[in-house]
Amino acid sequence: MGNAVVSGPRTLDTGTLRRLRMAKDAMDRDWAEPLDVAAVAARAGYSRFHFVRLFRDAYGETPGQYLSRRRIERAQDLLRSANMTVTEICMLVGFTSLGTFCTRFKQQTGMTPTEFRARQRGTGVPPIPACFVLYWAGGFREP
Repeated sequence: MGNAVVSGPRTLDTGTLRRLRMAKDAMDRDWAEPLDVAAVAARAGYSRFHFVRLFRDAYGETPGQYLSRRRIERAQDLLRSANMTVTEICMLVGFTSLGTFCTRFKQQTGMTPTEFRARQRGTGVPPIPACFVLYWAGGFREP
């Protein structure tokens, strides 16, 4: 058992952990894209439901919860620093519904995106223009 990690009720071997880490890395890399859990699971070599169980055992949250948390973290950075609307940030970080974005944001941070921005903008640092943020994030495509 030298190569096993105990997490929750199940012992996960290093091969399983490696495949889960590759899937997690893919979610970190493609966080702004629409991600299908079944497709991520297939890339890791698991069925959707088995992947969700293994991921929760290894990381303490489902892939959907992990991805939502990471998107909210990126939205927090943009709300602090970018001169963009909440709707623009919502779409840029990969949410397709402003209502879902605001609900998840408040669940995670305890405040709405607008309240978060107001508290963070008190530092006096000028926001980054939206065109720079979109260019950096790949929002502008070459013809």
